[in-house]
Amino acid sequence: MDWKNQIQRWREEGKRIVFTNGCFDIIHAGHVDYLQKAKSLGDVLVVGLNSDESIKRLKGENRPINPLEYRKKVLENLKPVDMVVVFDEDTPENLIKQVKPDVLVKGGDYTIDTIVGADFVMSYGGKVETIEFIYDISTSKIINKILQAYKYG
Repeated sequence: MDWKNQIQRWREEGKRIVFTNGCFDIIHAGHVDYLQKAKSLGDVLVVGLNSDESIKRLKGENRPINPLEYRKKVLENLKPVDMVVVFDEDTPENLIKQVKPDVLVKGGDYTIDTIVGADFVMSYGGKVETIEFIYDISTSKIINKILQAYKYG
């Protein structure tokens, strides 16, 4: 069954669909906490995953560290995640319009007015939520720490 049909089935079953997105390049405790909290806002968590090409455009030629198939494999096997859908655009706007989630979620570093797709989701009565980060960690911080250790190690 393709992802669109699965989402339709969940909708018919009355499931509350939560959507979030990201690069998820090097999975860390902050990602896991975020995904657990996102899942708690509904019944089903759909994660939009940036393709390798879109990450290169957004973050530079040296990213992603892990290729799409590895990132997707890890995400698909995290307990809170019910579905991973890859997108190649720079933003998930088109994917959000196709999924039409009940809840759109982003991290606490976003505000409602900076979340792509927020206006669309709110237009049909969906909710937009932000989740505060409790871990002082990011993929960029991990990469920088590795580079510093390599440089001085």
